[in-house]
Amino acid sequence: MYFLPMFVQKFLSRQMLRKVPEITALFWIIKLLTTAMGESTSDFMVHHMDPVVAVSIGFIAFLIAIVLQFWARKYVAWIYWLAVTMVAVFGTMAADVVHIALGVPYLVSTIGFAIALTIIFFLWYKVEHTLSIHSISTPRREIFYWATVMITFAMGTATGDMTAITLNLGYLSSGILFAVLFALPLLAHKVFKVNEVATFWLAYIFTRPLGASFADWFGRTQDMGGIGFGTGRTSIVLTLLIILFVVYISIKNHSNQQTQKTSHTQNSSGSL
Repeated sequence: MYFLPMFVQKFLSRQMLRKVPEITALFWIIKLLTTAMGESTSDFMVHHMDPVVAVSIGFIAFLIAIVLQFWARKYVAWIYWLAVTMVAVFGTMAADVVHIALGVPYLVSTIGFAIALTIIFFLWYKVEHTLSIHSISTPRREIFYWATVMITFAMGTATGDMTAITLNLGYLSSGILFAVLFALPLLAHKVFKVNEVATFWLAYIFTRPLGASFADWFGRTQDMGGIGFGTGRTSIVLTLLIILFVVYISIKNHSNQQTQKTSHTQNSSGSL
């Protein structure tokens, strides 16, 4: 980063308000819903329209959402989760393009994305000396954060398809496997006080194949190992659930802000 012009370094290092949500149960619920929605939406689009058009639409939507997220000066629930959702859709498409269009086996693409993720983590820590999402308060850290998120989605998509298809576990068994792998780091932190940052990112990585596996199980036809609910219907249901949860969070955050303002006003009045 130090080879960049000084004005660019100053821009990337300027302080902002926190740009990511608190890590609560609702965070993990919405995150899992977005991973599943990204899988079902991507599958529906590429099978019901020209794949090139579908990927182009996914990329444009992803770009708009990311620009909105970077433009915002603080965490805004609907902007943040829109960005995550669009990363889920386009990240799925990117992983599928690597396999379908380029013919790269799922195992190879999984390893490739894992190497890319390791490199990003290494650079992020080397430059910022932390991988904590609680410290996302500069444009530079936000760039590292979203690059990491993007790679986790692509890697998770390839990993889920690898276990379900290449290893012949099927979507349901893969979903159960990743549910266990998702829960283990969270339990390790909660019970054994294992490093919070490490357990967060491990759990975060597994949300993608977990959500995608169950989305495929619901959406794919029975001859493909699913229950045949349909990718379109699955996408609609998941989108509605995401909207409901984000609206709830937005209302809750607004209520908390009003309460804090009232409390601050009362404290100020009491000190006069």
